[in-house]
This record gives sequence, C-alpha cells and structure tokens, in this order.
Amino acid sequence: MRRLVTCLGVSLLVGCATPAVRPWSARSPEATATVAPSRAYAVAIAEGLLGQSTVRIKGRRYPDDCTGLVRGVFESMGVGLFADARRGDNGVTSIFRFAQEHGRVFRGGRPLPGDLVFFKDTYDQNHDGRFDDGLTHVGLVERVDEEGTVTIIHRVRRGIVRFRMNLEHRDERLDAKTGRPFNDFLRAAGPGQKSVLTAQLFEAYASVLPTHADELPMPGLPVLRPQPEGGSI
Repeated sequence: MRRLVTCLGVSLLVGCATPAVRPWSARSPEATATVAPSRAYAVAIAEGLLGQSTVRIKGRRYPDDCTGLVRGVFESMGVGLFADARRGDNGVTSIFRFAQEHGRVFRGGRPLPGDLVFFKDTYDQNHDGRFDDGLTHVGLVERVDEEGTVTIIHRVRRGIVRFRMNLEHRDERLDAKTGRPFNDFLRAAGPGQKSVLTAQLFEAYASVLPTHADELPMPGLPVLRPQPEGGSI
C-alpha cells in the first residue's frame, strides 16, 4: 500500500485543489468568446502568465490552481470546460468530462500545442493516506521538441511555470548523454517515498481545439478506448 507523502512536501510542487463544481452552460456569459478558438492564441495567453502567481485573464480573476489556468485560457475563447461537470466532481474531472464529450482523449502519439494534458495522483486529494484519487492535475501543452519532450504550462504551488515530460523516457529525469531534462518532478518526496516524475503520473492528453490551416496538421493519434471515467482511474 502506498503511504501518504507529507502534505508539506506535496504542496511544494502541485497545488491544484479546486473543489467540486456545479454544472453550468458552456454558453453562459462566463464563457463569452472574444476571439475564435485557436491553439496559437491559447498558448500565447498561457505564456503571458508565466511567472505569475495569480490567474487573471482580460480582467477576470480565476482560481489560483491548475484548473483556473486552463479554464481561464479556454473561456477567453468561448469554450466552457466545466460545461459537463457533475455534482461532486473536482475541477480536473469536470474538464476531463468535457474533453470526452467534445474532443478526443488519447495516450499514444504526440500532442499539439494547445492540447490538454492530465495527470493522476499528484497528491493525496482526500487525505486518506493513499494515492488513489484519480485525476488531480491538468496543464496546457506549449510545444513538443524533436526528441518528443513535451513542454507544459501549468499552475503549481509556486505559480505558473513550465514543466517538461517525455513519455519515451518515463523513468529518466535527464538525458544521460546531454544532460537535457526529459522530465520534471511533479510529486515531491516524502518519508520512504521518492520524488515522482511528470511522465510517471501522466494519464492522458486531450484535444478539444480545432486545427486551422495555418497551424500544425493534426496527426493520426490513437483514441484511448474505453475512455477512462474521470476520478476513478
């Protein structure tokens, strides 16, 4: 049985504790579009928030956690990521449900800039001493390099930052030859526990934004079947 990593250690890395949310319409005034949905726009908005501790987009304040960041980015384009929320869902699960209903969820292949990336068990969400809480963290794909290392923009305890993840080198922090990072630590070490890398906590990617002619072509990525149920993975 996996034992609890101290709350202090975990909070140093990931601070994504959005409470359960209520369903709401994707077409509510909260999700009024000011621009057409665009991958380049989504990435640019997220990049503009790097280094900040608060999530404020076009004058509106969002929760200072991982869901607040991606929700704010997408709502500025009229996409309400909480539209398919169910009573009792946490914010990450609500966003995952939206991706299941309105996009596609996949594990294989490489994502595109503007895609979402979901992680599981980044902290002990219900404080029961086990890492068994399913989906607990979400970020936005910024870019993918030639080696398959994905750069992710997300909101953690210390603010909005970039992390890296390479699923082809799941258990490696650095490239042994070049010293370049493959993965960053997403869950801190605790008593009797090692720090855990981004790729080791990866659950799935999700594509919900259109791909326009002036953006990268959508690769033929395999869709994850059956789709995992958010919160029970």
